[in-house]
Amino acid sequence: MRPLFLRLNRVRQFLFERIIVMPKNRFQETVFTIMMVIVMVYAMICYNIALASGGMKNFVFVAALGELPIMAVAAFVLDTFIAGPLAKKNAFKLFTPGKDAPIFIVLAISIFSVLFMCPMMSLVAVLLFKGGFHAETVSLWIQTVALNFPMAFFWQLMVAGPVVRKIFTAIFREK
Repeated sequence: MRPLFLRLNRVRQFLFERIIVMPKNRFQETVFTIMMVIVMVYAMICYNIALASGGMKNFVFVAALGELPIMAVAAFVLDTFIAGPLAKKNAFKLFTPGKDAPIFIVLAISIFSVLFMCPMMSLVAVLLFKGGFHAETVSLWIQTVALNFPMAFFWQLMVAGPVVRKIFTAIFREK
């Protein structure tokens, strides 16, 4: 069995040397955002339909496709103009590109993105699919955020983020 410090050193080396291609221009940023929006929004729509119907059923996957276009556009606009810039601004307060490991910057941006996007997208969903403005809108929005946040957080960090970054890296890997 290897000593603990050697194993911890391998983990540290993996985190600091991991090659992650980050968007380097507006085109790449747009492609990355579209990919992330589709993966995140589709999963969250499936999750919310499953919650509303009492559990996951096969029809959920097809039903989610009906909401995807409008929710994807809303997510793209909100991420591009509000959540994305705020997430990067806050992440760069914590970590410095070139100085800190890219994985820490990626994780910080991902976490801040969920913190900003979940409340905004939950509000959009409440207004569009749960009756619009009415006496219970605020309480319904708070409940929706509370139900969506854990799923959005873990889906982003464990599935959507890694999958989209892997695909993005394969497309835009520098020679």
